[in-house]
This record gives sequence, C-alpha cells and structure tokens, in this order.
Amino acid sequence: MTETRQRIGRAAEDLVAARLAADGWEIVERNARTRYGELDIVAVDGRALVFVEVKAGREGSTFGPERPVLGVGPRKQRRIRRLATAWMMERRDAPRYAEIRFDAVGVTFDRLGQVTDIEHLEGAF
Repeated sequence: MTETRQRIGRAAEDLVAARLAADGWEIVERNARTRYGELDIVAVDGRALVFVEVKAGREGSTFGPERPVLGVGPRKQRRIRRLATAWMMERRDAPRYAEIRFDAVGVTFDRLGQVTDIEHLEGAF
C-alpha cells in the first residue's frame, strides 16, 4: 500500500472515530489487533457492540468501487466477522452486549484531500 493511501485511510478512520464519538458512541478500541489481523474501530452504540470497517476513496478514481463503502464485499465481510470473533474470544472479560453489529463507513475525498461524502451503513452485514 502506498504512503498516500495509508495517509488517506488513516484520515478517514480518524474522521469516522471522531464523528462516532461526537454522536455519543463509546470508542472501545481503534486498530484493534487480534492474532489474525486488525479491526478498524470497535465501538459501543447504545446496547450494541459495533465493529466498524472504514473504507476511503478518491472522487473520480478509476481504481476500486464507485463508492468506497462498496469495497466491503463478501470476502471482506467474512474476514471482519472472523476478526470480530477472535477479538471477543481474546477479551472474554469484556462486558456482554445485547447486540453485535457490523457497520461499514465509506469516506470519499476530492483531489485536494477534502471530504466530499461520508456514507455510513449501519448493520451493513
């Protein structure tokens, strides 16, 4: 992954985490590591433990899906579910939640690095 893509991805994750926190969500962990990989954001929304996958993209890019959130396809969804299971197993002492949810958030940037769109799909998969 190029340095530019890493920077854009990090900026998207920062933006999403800040927005969720401003909306009253509790950010439990960012870049949550498991022995199998990393989850972007683990948060609590009311009574739900939410695993949030963040995708960033550039407006008018010919690479990747038309909307960044569409980059969370079936293969990525399976991977996130496995990572979430590992995360919960590795933290058995964590509180229990009434609901477990998987959200996807796509952040679109223009060529100048300004955010042009944020698309949040709650219960995306």
